[in-house]
Amino acid sequence: MAAEPQPIPTSWRLEPLAGWHLPLLSDPAFVPLQPVLQRAVLLGLPERLIHALTARQAIAPVVLVAFSHKDPLGLIITRRLNRSGSCWQVQHLRLASPAGQQDLGTTLLREAIHRAKDAASWIASASSLDSQRLAMLREQGFQPLRTDQLWCWQASGATAPGSTTSPAAPSSLGELQLRTLNPRSGALLWLLEQAANPAQLRQLLDRRVEDLLDQSHGKGWMWVDPSRNQAVAAVRWIGEHAGGGHDVELTVHPGWEHLIGDGCEQLLQIASQRLGSGEPLWLRSDVRDQGRQHWLEQQGAQQHGERVLMARSVWRRQEHPAQAKVGKGLEAVLGQLQPQRRPMPTPVAPR
Repeated sequence: MAAEPQPIPTSWRLEPLAGWHLPLLSDPAFVPLQPVLQRAVLLGLPERLIHALTARQAIAPVVLVAFSHKDPLGLIITRRLNRSGSCWQVQHLRLASPAGQQDLGTTLLREAIHRAKDAASWIASASSLDSQRLAMLREQGFQPLRTDQLWCWQASGATAPGSTTSPAAPSSLGELQLRTLNPRSGALLWLLEQAANPAQLRQLLDRRVEDLLDQSHGKGWMWVDPSRNQAVAAVRWIGEHAGGGHDVELTVHPGWEHLIGDGCEQLLQIASQRLGSGEPLWLRSDVRDQGRQHWLEQQGAQQHGERVLMARSVWRRQEHPAQAKVGKGLEAVLGQLQPQRRPMPTPVAPR
């Protein structure tokens, strides 16, 4: 059952992000999010037009801002992770003055969850050292899935800026071929991520091929085994990082972990080259994956703390028609358990 939204304290008011809010969001807590906020405003108008004409789910981030009079106190940025709108992510939750504002953060989170009517699951993350944020997420029903180490990787500069030549696979990788993420190759990346992610996470994300293409904007590269037409390792763009550079997802098939070496290094070099030479790449690795952790250290990647990935499933009351169907099905089952009357004998006509 989804919790009913609590009344917002009279000293606060929540408003969807509007263009005139941007100059007010000058607090240091909000400044790193300005590119995301500007994008949300720019996409807001066409999104409202699309929503008026079709039933398509929101494509822009959803931003709620808490005000006290004209002073912004905090904001939350959420986005859907699939076209169906069944899975949403808490992308950012920032408070101008975190001290003593735990209730405000809880209110923002609760209201964002309440407004996403069709969401069946939510994904969020928090620093493993942020005990207040972790406690707040747990209070709202989030449970930890895994702990990731955040890494900042910088290209070595071996590739020329602006070059579009597709490098061949290193000789150590045999006949693997490099392919770019597009509508034709999207299914290969989807199958790779299905094989690499645990079943619980796959179920929560409820992701399809078109969802990967939407999220990555076609920015992805993979090594493919041509004999099986199977993607065995890939890197794809997730979004712009608030601290500069790009968030990326590096995925390796469980049966091809020997690619954590030359193959993965080549993929990161390609991603850095195509996304912007000189800009860092931010990626995550499960803290239990010692092999990948050690390899990233050898690559010179810098550690930037641990983040706990958390998830919440939303159970909503079923509508009356569905309940009626369940009731009929239950009656049918119980009817079979009731004692049956003996059949009436059929009269036999005299010969």
